[in-house]
Amino acid sequence: MGNIFDLFGDDNSQNTNNQDSQNNAATQGNNASSSTQGSNANSSTQGNNTSSGTQDNQTNGSLELHKEELDITKNKVDAGEVVLSKEVVEEQKTVEVPVMHEEVVIKRTPLNERSNASISSDETIHIPVSQEQVQVNKYTVATEEVTASKRQVQETQQIQETLKHETANVNTTGSVDFVSDTTGFEDINNS
Repeated sequence: MGNIFDLFGDDNSQNTNNQDSQNNAATQGNNASSSTQGSNANSSTQGNNTSSGTQDNQTNGSLELHKEELDITKNKVDAGEVVLSKEVVEEQKTVEVPVMHEEVVIKRTPLNERSNASISSDETIHIPVSQEQVQVNKYTVATEEVTASKRQVQETQQIQETLKHETANVNTTGSVDFVSDTTGFEDINNS
């Protein structure tokens, strides 16, 4: 973990420490922590890496925080199919139809009269007789119409996804007082 002075240290005090450590490298009274901070900007004891954007000798510092958001797209896919077709079904139907036919009625009436007519077999009477005959024809009648159409129905689906976001952590060592402000970080080095 980095020292809070590394992120938000006073620029003048850091420059002074750098100059003191370079000029008094041979003396015993040199402060070891200031020489570690000043002369070794990329030192592993501080945990700082200048290539990652953290630099020493700053009067102010800021971190840019990021978070993930959902990018939701909807795709139309085939859900199925409806097929309308016809099937021919045969059934037997019996219908009673009244029909007419003619009959010949023979009536005999006895006569006891004298006649001058000669007896002959040449006399013939023709009586035509008719009847109704049933003729069946079939025709088509529309009985019902079946239609299929599509409609769009809106529904809501719940999507659950884990999103990441960055938060800022401030770690201090030693006796450091600072005030947190919701508008941004202030200079927390009050000395």
